[in-house]
Amino acid sequence: MANSQDTFYEFIEQAGGPPIITYWNEGEAASEYSQETHKYDWHSHVRGQFWCVESGLVHVHTARGSWLLPPHRAGWMPPGEMHTVTISGVMSGWGVFLTPDICGQLPDHPCVIGVTPLMRELVHRASSWTWNAELDARQQRLMDVLLDEMHHTAHEPLHLPMPIDRRLLRIAQAVIEQPQDNRSLEEWAAWGGLSPRSLSRLFRAETALSFAQWRQQARLARGLEQLADGTPVASVADALGYASTSAFIAMFRRSFGHSPARYFGQRAV
Repeated sequence: MANSQDTFYEFIEQAGGPPIITYWNEGEAASEYSQETHKYDWHSHVRGQFWCVESGLVHVHTARGSWLLPPHRAGWMPPGEMHTVTISGVMSGWGVFLTPDICGQLPDHPCVIGVTPLMRELVHRASSWTWNAELDARQQRLMDVLLDEMHHTAHEPLHLPMPIDRRLLRIAQAVIEQPQDNRSLEEWAAWGGLSPRSLSRLFRAETALSFAQWRQQARLARGLEQLADGTPVASVADALGYASTSAFIAMFRRSFGHSPARYFGQRAV
């Protein structure tokens, strides 16, 4: 039985059947994230989902917060995790759906990891397997190596945790909507109706980040989206409230180890 889009959607929502189903967004491969897609509302999958972006940028929201998937990084979504997806730029890539019973060695929370050449080659090879057929012994061995690569690849700091306290959440949402707003912690605290000390203490308790660190992550998230859409670096720096383009580039390099141009051009290893 040949692979088809109907077969793909039938099997990715089954806990049984082939333990691994892959797609490669070249030719006839099926993907829920096509070039025409811009946003998917809240949904979940029966299987665990692991996917890589070759071009474009994916912004995922969960109840735990939000995280970004830029080019040459892979995202992991555990089985049953509710999430929304927003696409920036023309997206292409590949992905893997795993049955719940083999997801135990992978993280129990959404995350972003780097992609190794071996991982990419294994998925490319597995994308030719028939989705409705059980794996033979050789395919099983290749899948085990792929799972091991996923398990041991380093995570990347692209997660933006959201606070729960309604006052902090109001401030956080305002920062996301107005990343160029350079109000101090004291000014934000007064606006949100709590003391600076409470804002600082609660933000760290609920997000594991200081307010300054969290705001920088929020700005990075918005900056990555704009850069993926092709916005010039200077325009991004200005929209995020940085005093100069060089200040934004310096912050970006401290966070990711590369300038914006190199970050989007290089392949993670």
